[in-house]
Amino acid sequence: MFAGDLEKIVNLLLSLCSRLSRIDRSLLALQRDGLSPEDRSLLLRQTEDARELKENLDRRQRVVHAILSGYLTEPQLQDYRRYVSAKPSLLIRQRHLDDLIRRGEEQLTQLAESLPRSREV
Repeated sequence: MFAGDLEKIVNLLLSLCSRLSRIDRSLLALQRDGLSPEDRSLLLRQTEDARELKENLDRRQRVVHAILSGYLTEPQLQDYRRYVSAKPSLLIRQRHLDDLIRRGEEQLTQLAESLPRSREV
């Protein structure tokens, strides 16, 4: 359960930070997309809530670790620690790659739309 919650909270934080970044860019572009400062405030509150969830999860991680240390051997406990510490960075990398793929697909679509259509004879 802890690993699943860790993944959910990291993904939530990544999603909110990404949305906040997009809104900030849009606000800097004179709010051309119809986004308001209220949208940004809402996302800031949601991001703060997600950070609190992460802090709670960190406390829970310490409790889980303490419990597991009574049941696992030292090598198993080290494997668990490596897994827990690697999981967030892997999720961040995955999100980054997904974003790169999405942007590449958008660029391909825009490029295809900008090419002149060939006439069939």
